[in-house]
Amino acid sequence: MQQTVTTSTMKGIVLALILIVIALTTYFLNMNRNSSLQYISYVVFIAGIIWSVVSYGKQIDHNSTFGNYFAHGFKTAATVTVIMIIYIIIFVIVFPDVKEKAVDAVRNAMESKGNMTHEQITQYLISYRKFFMVIAIAGTLIGYLIFGAIATLIGAGITKKNPRPFENEINQIG
Repeated sequence: MQQTVTTSTMKGIVLALILIVIALTTYFLNMNRNSSLQYISYVVFIAGIIWSVVSYGKQIDHNSTFGNYFAHGFKTAATVTVIMIIYIIIFVIVFPDVKEKAVDAVRNAMESKGNMTHEQITQYLISYRKFFMVIAIAGTLIGYLIFGAIATLIGAGITKKNPRPFENEINQIG
């Protein structure tokens, strides 16, 4: 009896929902973004992508190649990325104080370095505030895709590969 294969899209949706719950929890509990707790999401994301690839290998009885495993994992990461971008947009619209907290954090970081004048900091913050949504979306896009690619490479690398080219329905990217 052949096991049902869970799609990369479904795995991505579940992983994204877990990440959203973590993000909302850290926000509502006012957990400091400078603490080590900020890395929980990255660890969960990377572990989730690796799990996605390994479970896919098990579901297809390891009848695939590195490329197909990578494709499955990267599609999962891409699904998570799209959902997280939508989440970021909605979150910033619903909670506009996030933008001001980010501006304050940038101001504090720039002032603590002491290598810029007050006018330079003010000019930078005007631009930062103006392009905040673009910066947030770009950061989410780049960060999730880079970490997703790394996690996918790890997952595809550690998953057993036993392609059997003469069996039906082999090496299907899923």
